[in-house]
Amino acid sequence: MPTSFEDRAAGALLGAFIGDALGLGPHWYYKLADLRRDYGPWITDYTDPKPGRYHAGLKAGQLSQAGLILQLLLRSVVDCGGYDEADFCRRLDDDLFPQLDGTPMHGPGGYTSQSIREAWRRRVQQGLPWSQAGGHADTTEAIERTLALAVRYALQPHRLADAVAGNTRLTQTDDTVVAMTVAYAAVLGLLVQGERLDTGLSGKLVALSKSGALPFHTVTSGQLDVPHSGEAEPSRAGKFASPDALLTPSYMAAAAADPDIRIEPAWKVSIVYGMPCAIYHLLPAVYYLAARFHDDFESAVLHAINGGGQNQARAILTGALVGAQCGLAGIPRRFVDGLENSAQLEALAIKLASQIGESKPLREA
Repeated sequence: MPTSFEDRAAGALLGAFIGDALGLGPHWYYKLADLRRDYGPWITDYTDPKPGRYHAGLKAGQLSQAGLILQLLLRSVVDCGGYDEADFCRRLDDDLFPQLDGTPMHGPGGYTSQSIREAWRRRVQQGLPWSQAGGHADTTEAIERTLALAVRYALQPHRLADAVAGNTRLTQTDDTVVAMTVAYAAVLGLLVQGERLDTGLSGKLVALSKSGALPFHTVTSGQLDVPHSGEAEPSRAGKFASPDALLTPSYMAAAAADPDIRIEPAWKVSIVYGMPCAIYHLLPAVYYLAARFHDDFESAVLHAINGGGQNQARAILTGALVGAQCGLAGIPRRFVDGLENSAQLEALAIKLASQIGESKPLREA
């Protein structure tokens, strides 16, 4: 269905929140038999976490800590009119960190992720500045919050890359993780613009890199063709080692479209690419689901959830990509209505969508 720019932007954000809340109950079941035992053959809606599980005590439709941190960054961007790193860091210091104790099973949202625990230790226990707070977690935790920046700067890929890379390094410093995080953000930015996650999307991303809008190293010409004789290598500070993170989305889209490659049922994408938390397991599955179900939000997020493992992150990231493609209007209303504080979250998403065309300089902590 036709969607407006603002509808796609709001759809991306609400899609992420919905994916987070859908994962609250069935999060991190690595034995699928146990998942089916506790939640039946097919999860269709928000569910309560079982006693003794990761988010025990919370209720169906509530956000995990990942969703709460996304909301924290989203509110900072809306209040400041753009990304203000110092403001976001202050909110983490004042609003989140006092509720943590450095252990996994403690804190708002029922579970505190590795990268946030490491940042808490460096900031609170060791008193280090934010420039030294990042650790080496190889997860998608930065993507789960910086998708708000991808939406905000969807029309400004260079600023998108700067903001997302800087925010990622607050908690995760591995260059490959940063590159893959920025690549996801660039994909989401193009989808908010109205592109579709298809076999041609990576070419558009590589073109942005060649133009200098995205900080990825490129040597080949065209679609990975031989470099032209005598062509100078681009020289830009801070470029990532290769454009490979930009190529993954279209390879996954090709797999989803190829009649000779079928993952049936689609939730088994988690088995094909892996159930663990690492970014290199999650992103291929996310891109596959977002390409295959580009206009079917419900199927996309439910297949993400029913695959088990790190299904919450899988659903957050899939929900954002498909929400951007189908728009807020394409998200079944029951998912919005069942989300706790949905009116507030929807208003925040719409407000950020209205700010996208505005310009505000980036500021550092």
